[in-house]
Amino acid sequence: MFSSFFPSPRYFFVSSSAWIVTLIIVWHTLGESIGTFLGFNLKESQTVIGLGHFITPEFLWFDAYFLFGAGSIYLFWNFNTKHTWSNWSILGSALLIYLSYTSVQVSVVINAWYGPFYDDIQNALTGSGEVTTLDLYYHLGTFSLIAFPYIALIIANRFFTSHYIFRWRTAMNDYYVERWAKIRKIEGASQRIQEDTMRFAGIMEGLGIAFVDSVMTLVAFLPVLAALSIHVEQLPLIGQIPYPLVTIAIFWSTFGTLLLLVAGIKLPGLEFKNQRVEAAFRKELVLGEDSSERARPETLTELFSNVRKNYFRIFIHYTYFNLFRYMYVQADNVIAYVFLIPTIVSGRITLGIMNQILRAFGQVASSFQFLVSSWTTIIELISIYKRLQAFEAAIADLPMPTVDREFIEAGQTER
Repeated sequence: MFSSFFPSPRYFFVSSSAWIVTLIIVWHTLGESIGTFLGFNLKESQTVIGLGHFITPEFLWFDAYFLFGAGSIYLFWNFNTKHTWSNWSILGSALLIYLSYTSVQVSVVINAWYGPFYDDIQNALTGSGEVTTLDLYYHLGTFSLIAFPYIALIIANRFFTSHYIFRWRTAMNDYYVERWAKIRKIEGASQRIQEDTMRFAGIMEGLGIAFVDSVMTLVAFLPVLAALSIHVEQLPLIGQIPYPLVTIAIFWSTFGTLLLLVAGIKLPGLEFKNQRVEAAFRKELVLGEDSSERARPETLTELFSNVRKNYFRIFIHYTYFNLFRYMYVQADNVIAYVFLIPTIVSGRITLGIMNQILRAFGQVASSFQFLVSSWTTIIELISIYKRLQAFEAAIADLPMPTVDREFIEAGQTER
């Protein structure tokens, strides 16, 4: 799964993670000093609202730093371990991470745009005459200059992601086909190569980028939310606490994560069992193709009964899981308002600041809710991983899962 696409996966991921952590520490401790030494003018300034944000010295310095970090990983592994897919696995992954970072920065710029735009709307609604139609059209024009290039970025990202996933699938396909003699006796071997490899690559890429995006969103918006917290002096039933908006966002997200983890704790086990009962039913059908003594109606009825019972259990558990999930999601839509109401009523914030707070709060909360939004996908990934793990075991001459071992012992190969 991984060795087909990445060079020495275990050492690659450990060493790359350690290097990335080192780069992050250096960035937050010495980054400004190094950038200034290299000639970047890194004086603190407010977020530039518009495309100019992406050519500021701060942004260009990050681009150079990111290029150094990604390039050093690529050169190290390309020099020490020659791998057919290193260009796609290392440089392709780096590009996906960079595109994710750029997407987060677009969100930061739009969040900054919300402030003056809604402040001018608020002033216009008072009828003071201070805001003209040209002022509001100017804001919309600025938003268009941000949004339309962002659409092109999204399309390019989706296009490259599709190729990245298919390259990973191709690498796995080639890897398993070369070892077909060892895996051909595993039940559903052709289906696993044809279908599961694509699903595994797609889900891994999606979850990986979602996780990176959550971390980058958190890094980008946590300081924004902390800065906006100065406008909120009191919280209902709580009173004054340091960085109230940040504290509430962390508490609320942690609560949601724990809630859904408890509600869905049995789902992975049920999905695994579902694989077993489905495999047993499928195995009997395959055996029946070659022997009239197998796949008798009473046997198939019993096996399908097990499939039905497990599905009904899954339906029940997903019912209360979705109950808690959607209750939390709906409450999440208004939780920020609950704590902002005293501040809004007191008139301490404008409409623009309120929208900036709501958007930043939502971004920070969603970053902490990675498991909440990805739990069902993770369950699916675990299920696919178990199916492909049988290939890895067969290739390495290790014990295989019970279902696959029983099928092989029956002396059958997939037709």
